[in-house]
Amino acid sequence: MTPDQSPLGKTASYADQYDPSLLFPLAREPKRSEIGIRGSVPFLGADLWTAFELSWLNLKGKPQVAIAHITVPCESTHIVESKSFKLYLNSFNNTRLDSADAVRDRIRDDVSRAIWDGETVKSAAGVRLLTPPLFECEPVKELEGVSIDRLDVECDTYQPHPEFLTAALGEKPVEEVLVSDLLKSNCLVTGQPDWGSVQIRYSGPQIDQAGLLQYIVSFRNHNEFHEQCVERIYMDIMARCKPAKLMVYARYTRRGGLDINPWRSSHPQLPPANTRTARQ
Repeated sequence: MTPDQSPLGKTASYADQYDPSLLFPLAREPKRSEIGIRGSVPFLGADLWTAFELSWLNLKGKPQVAIAHITVPCESTHIVESKSFKLYLNSFNNTRLDSADAVRDRIRDDVSRAIWDGETVKSAAGVRLLTPPLFECEPVKELEGVSIDRLDVECDTYQPHPEFLTAALGEKPVEEVLVSDLLKSNCLVTGQPDWGSVQIRYSGPQIDQAGLLQYIVSFRNHNEFHEQCVERIYMDIMARCKPAKLMVYARYTRRGGLDINPWRSSHPQLPPANTRTARQ
């Protein structure tokens, strides 16, 4: 199935009884092939989702609410289209379930099947629910690193332009964490703006910060889903700057009560904490 066959950008009625068929899988392969990925992926990582609008009924019919953190492994064959995920979560609204654990288990099982779309589930989605007593434990924290937004650069290119990326290939390697709040792209189907912050952690030849900022800004009019943009950034930096290690992590502002935060790494490491930024 393709994005234009999804519910995205179309009028849709909200089902309020549990319906896992609402989840709409989209294959990762077509967009990955555009950036030179064939077969197994050359990185590790996951897509970290936060769902702020989750509610169901207990067995007495009393509404319950929670925040859900969902982890979708990057090696899955599919992503779930975000509007379909919102419709799916709303299908719990008038569904009676005996516990938050029961809701968590259904979401985990349904999303796991969707991201493998008929294939054997090789790595399940992770799901964690936070009920109201835990809401105050949810911090707000900005991405750590040196902000490259301080640089006074000229920007006039608003489609991805990897030629902006350069590194000091013949000099002593460095370790750096660079961040920018100027990432913007557009939904692949509707063209609606997606706003994000990006963190780039690497070791290797020092990346030219001005060129990196111009490169990030160059996504401004680009139409691609969040996951696809982050993988494009990762592959372009790897190809042009040749770091020994690389991590690219983006946190996008929420739409429809959902935020999606892709993370890709060249080496095994713990995933970043799914902690929202001020704009989220």
